[in-house]
Amino acid sequence: MSDVQTQEADRETDGDDARAAGHKFEIIVNGRKKIVDHRVLTFEEVVRLAGYSEPTDPNVTFTVTYSRAVKPQHEGILSEGGEVTIKQGTIFDVTRTNKS
Repeated sequence: MSDVQTQEADRETDGDDARAAGHKFEIIVNGRKKIVDHRVLTFEEVVRLAGYSEPTDPNVTFTVTYSRAVKPQHEGILSEGGEVTIKQGTIFDVTRTNKS
């Protein structure tokens, strides 16, 4: 994707508009390329994209970090119930953790 195309994609802010236009976003989740069709991803969606299902053990939780997202918060920790606005190349790391 060219820099101009990336800049145009970054200007899009509404996930529904991106989906309606048929736009696809290539992101990286735990080192693997994933393609999504909407701009805003939830914590739960990212965990599923990483290959995890909902934990049945109440002592299991997930830590989700991200980088290269849409500014002003282009990197950080995605909390359970939260969401993040992505762009081409947003990177996620999802780690399964046992509460102690």
